[in-house]
Amino acid sequence: MKQNHLSPIVGLAGGIGSGKTTVTQRFNALGIQSVDADDVAREVVLPGSDCLNQIVARFGANILLTDGNLDRKALRDIVFKHPDERRWLESITHPKIKQSIAEQLAKVSSPYVLLVHPLLFETGQHKICQLVIAIDVPKALQIKRIIHRDNSTEEQAQNIINAQISNSERLKQADFILKNDSNLIDLDDKVMELNQCILERLNVRD
Repeated sequence: MKQNHLSPIVGLAGGIGSGKTTVTQRFNALGIQSVDADDVAREVVLPGSDCLNQIVARFGANILLTDGNLDRKALRDIVFKHPDERRWLESITHPKIKQSIAEQLAKVSSPYVLLVHPLLFETGQHKICQLVIAIDVPKALQIKRIIHRDNSTEEQAQNIINAQISNSERLKQADFILKNDSNLIDLDDKVMELNQCILERLNVRD
Protein backbone atom coordinates (compact mmCIF):
# COMPACT_ATOMS: atom_id res chain seq x y z
CA MET A 1 0.00 0.00 0.00
CA LYS A 2 1.42 3.35 -0.99
CA GLN A 3 1.42 5.91 1.78
CA ASN A 4 2.21 9.59 1.88
CA HIS A 5 1.50 9.82 5.59
CA LEU A 6 2.42 8.07 8.79
CA SER A 7 1.03 4.58 9.30
CA PRO A 8 -1.75 4.51 11.92
CA ILE A 9 -0.33 3.74 15.37
CA VAL A 10 -1.78 0.89 17.42
CA GLY A 11 -0.56 0.76 21.01
CA LEU A 12 0.29 -2.60 22.57
CA ALA A 13 0.18 -2.27 26.35
CA GLY A 14 0.85 -4.89 28.97
CA GLY A 15 2.53 -5.14 32.32
CA ILE A 16 5.93 -6.73 32.77
CA GLY A 17 5.72 -10.48 32.12
CA SER A 18 2.54 -10.20 30.06
CA GLY A 19 4.23 -11.53 26.91
CA LYS A 20 4.51 -8.32 24.85
CA THR A 21 7.57 -9.59 22.96
CA THR A 22 5.91 -12.89 22.01
CA VAL A 23 2.73 -11.13 20.90
CA THR A 24 4.75 -8.59 18.89
CA GLN A 25 6.60 -11.38 17.07
CA ARG A 26 3.22 -12.80 15.98
CA PHE A 27 2.18 -9.45 14.53
CA ASN A 28 5.60 -9.07 12.85
CA ALA A 29 5.09 -12.46 11.18
CA LEU A 30 1.90 -11.01 9.62
CA GLY A 31 3.90 -8.11 8.14
CA ILE A 32 3.07 -5.55 10.83
CA GLN A 33 6.10 -3.49 11.86
CA SER A 34 6.66 -2.47 15.46
CA VAL A 35 8.55 -0.01 17.62
CA ASP A 36 9.37 -1.32 21.09
CA ALA A 37 9.81 1.22 23.89
CA ASP A 38 11.91 -1.27 25.88
CA ASP A 39 14.41 -1.51 23.00
CA VAL A 40 14.49 2.29 22.75
CA ALA A 41 14.98 2.55 26.53
CA ARG A 42 18.07 0.35 26.21
CA GLU A 43 19.41 2.45 23.33
CA VAL A 44 19.21 5.77 25.22
CA VAL A 45 21.47 4.45 28.02
CA LEU A 46 24.21 2.92 25.86
CA PRO A 47 27.82 3.71 26.83
CA GLY A 48 28.71 7.30 25.95
CA SER A 49 25.08 8.48 26.02
CA ASP A 50 24.08 11.58 27.94
CA CYS A 51 21.53 9.58 29.93
CA LEU A 52 24.09 7.01 31.08
CA ASN A 53 26.55 9.74 32.06
CA GLN A 54 23.88 11.35 34.26
CA ILE A 55 22.96 7.99 35.82
CA VAL A 56 26.61 7.28 36.69
CA ALA A 57 27.02 10.81 38.11
CA ARG A 58 24.05 10.16 40.41
CA PHE A 59 24.58 6.54 41.48
CA GLY A 60 28.32 6.00 40.95
CA ALA A 61 30.35 3.65 38.74
CA ASN A 62 28.98 0.62 40.64
CA ILE A 63 25.87 0.97 38.51
CA LEU A 64 27.93 -0.22 35.51
CA LEU A 65 28.77 -3.75 34.40
CA THR A 66 32.41 -4.62 33.74
CA ASP A 67 31.96 -3.93 29.99
CA GLY A 68 30.76 -0.37 30.67
CA ASN A 69 27.09 -1.05 30.00
CA LEU A 70 24.39 -0.14 32.50
CA ASP A 71 23.61 -2.78 35.11
CA ARG A 72 19.86 -2.58 34.54
CA LYS A 73 19.02 -5.03 37.33
CA ALA A 74 20.99 -3.02 39.91
CA LEU A 75 19.36 0.21 38.75
CA ARG A 76 15.92 -1.39 38.80
CA ASP A 77 16.46 -2.57 42.39
CA ILE A 78 17.25 1.03 43.42
CA VAL A 79 14.44 2.82 41.60
CA PHE A 80 11.68 0.42 42.61
CA LYS A 81 12.64 0.82 46.28
CA HIS A 82 12.90 4.61 46.06
CA PRO A 83 10.05 6.33 44.15
CA ASP A 84 11.93 9.67 44.12
CA GLU A 85 14.84 8.04 42.30
CA ARG A 86 12.44 6.45 39.83
CA ARG A 87 10.87 9.85 39.10
CA TRP A 88 14.33 11.37 38.59
CA LEU A 89 15.33 8.55 36.22
CA GLU A 90 12.12 8.95 34.22
CA SER A 91 12.64 12.72 33.98
CA ILE A 92 15.93 12.23 32.12
CA THR A 93 15.10 9.11 30.06
CA HIS A 94 11.44 9.57 29.03
CA PRO A 95 11.97 12.68 26.84
CA LYS A 96 14.79 10.90 24.96
CA ILE A 97 12.72 7.73 24.61
CA LYS A 98 9.71 9.70 23.26
CA GLN A 99 11.89 11.49 20.72
CA SER A 100 13.47 8.26 19.47
CA ILE A 101 10.07 6.50 19.30
CA ALA A 102 8.67 9.34 17.17
CA GLU A 103 11.64 9.12 14.78
CA GLN A 104 11.23 5.33 14.40
CA LEU A 105 7.45 5.51 13.93
CA ALA A 106 7.96 7.95 11.06
CA LYS A 107 9.97 5.32 9.12
CA VAL A 108 7.31 2.59 9.14
CA SER A 109 5.58 1.43 5.95
CA SER A 110 3.24 -1.38 7.08
CA PRO A 111 -0.58 -0.86 7.08
CA TYR A 112 -0.30 0.13 10.75
CA VAL A 113 2.50 0.09 13.30
CA LEU A 114 2.52 -1.42 16.76
CA LEU A 115 3.86 0.82 19.51
CA VAL A 116 4.88 -1.71 22.15
CA HIS A 117 5.09 0.03 25.52
CA PRO A 118 4.95 -1.29 29.11
CA LEU A 119 4.06 2.23 30.31
CA LEU A 120 1.84 3.28 27.41
CA PHE A 121 -0.77 4.98 29.60
CA GLU A 122 1.61 6.12 32.37
CA THR A 123 3.72 8.10 29.88
CA GLY A 124 0.76 9.47 27.92
CA GLN A 125 1.92 7.72 24.74
CA HIS A 126 -1.58 6.23 24.26
CA LYS A 127 -2.62 9.71 23.09
CA ILE A 128 -0.72 9.25 19.81
CA CYS A 129 -2.40 5.87 19.14
CA GLN A 130 -5.51 5.40 17.02
CA LEU A 131 -6.26 2.14 18.83
CA VAL A 132 -4.86 0.34 21.86
CA ILE A 133 -4.53 -3.39 22.58
CA ALA A 134 -4.09 -4.44 26.22
CA ILE A 135 -2.66 -7.85 27.03
CA ASP A 136 -4.58 -9.58 29.80
CA VAL A 137 -2.68 -12.11 31.88
CA PRO A 138 -3.27 -13.46 35.42
CA LYS A 139 -0.96 -11.87 38.01
CA ALA A 140 0.29 -15.27 39.23
CA LEU A 141 1.45 -16.12 35.69
CA GLN A 142 3.01 -12.65 35.34
CA ILE A 143 5.05 -13.14 38.53
CA LYS A 144 6.12 -16.64 37.47
CA ARG A 145 7.36 -15.31 34.10
CA ILE A 146 9.29 -12.41 35.70
CA ILE A 147 11.01 -14.71 38.22
CA HIS A 148 11.95 -17.18 35.48
CA ARG A 149 13.08 -14.56 32.94
CA ASP A 150 14.91 -12.07 35.16
CA ASN A 151 16.00 -14.34 38.00
CA SER A 152 14.07 -12.03 40.33
CA THR A 153 12.52 -12.78 43.70
CA GLU A 154 8.75 -12.80 44.10
CA GLU A 155 8.99 -9.54 46.08
CA GLN A 156 10.98 -7.83 43.30
CA ALA A 157 8.46 -9.01 40.70
CA GLN A 158 5.59 -7.73 42.82
CA ASN A 159 7.29 -4.33 43.29
CA ILE A 160 7.66 -3.88 39.52
CA ILE A 161 4.02 -4.82 38.92
CA ASN A 162 2.90 -2.41 41.65
CA ALA A 163 4.82 0.46 40.01
CA GLN A 164 2.72 0.08 36.84
CA ILE A 165 -0.98 0.84 36.51
CA SER A 166 -3.25 -2.04 37.45
CA ASN A 167 -4.24 -4.62 34.89
CA SER A 168 -7.92 -3.72 35.31
CA GLU A 169 -7.20 -0.03 34.66
CA ARG A 170 -5.22 -0.91 31.54
CA LEU A 171 -8.01 -3.13 30.20
CA LYS A 172 -10.60 -0.43 30.88
CA GLN A 173 -8.76 2.05 28.65
CA ALA A 174 -8.05 -0.34 25.76
CA ASP A 175 -9.97 -0.84 22.50
CA PHE A 176 -9.04 -4.52 22.27
CA ILE A 177 -8.15 -7.07 24.96
CA LEU A 178 -5.83 -9.95 24.09
CA LYS A 179 -5.78 -12.82 26.60
CA ASN A 180 -2.31 -14.37 26.78
CA ASP A 181 -2.74 -17.22 29.25
CA SER A 182 -2.66 -20.24 26.93
CA ASN A 183 -0.31 -21.80 24.35
CA LEU A 184 1.37 -20.30 21.27
CA ILE A 185 -1.01 -21.94 18.79
CA ASP A 186 -3.95 -20.33 20.57
CA LEU A 187 -2.07 -17.01 20.61
CA ASP A 188 -1.38 -17.24 16.86
CA ASP A 189 -5.10 -17.65 16.18
CA LYS A 190 -6.00 -14.72 18.43
CA VAL A 191 -3.42 -12.42 16.82
CA MET A 192 -4.55 -13.32 13.28
CA GLU A 193 -8.15 -12.54 14.19
CA LEU A 194 -7.18 -9.33 15.99
CA ASN A 195 -5.07 -8.17 13.03
CA GLN A 196 -8.10 -8.50 10.74
CA CYS A 197 -10.27 -6.55 13.21
CA ILE A 198 -7.68 -3.76 13.37
CA LEU A 199 -7.36 -3.53 9.58
CA GLU A 200 -11.14 -3.24 9.31
CA ARG A 201 -11.40 -0.67 12.10
CA LEU A 202 -8.65 1.45 10.56
CA ASN A 203 -10.09 0.90 7.06
CA VAL A 204 -6.69 -0.08 5.63
CA ARG A 205 -5.65 -3.02 3.48
CA ASP A 206 -2.80 -5.40 4.28
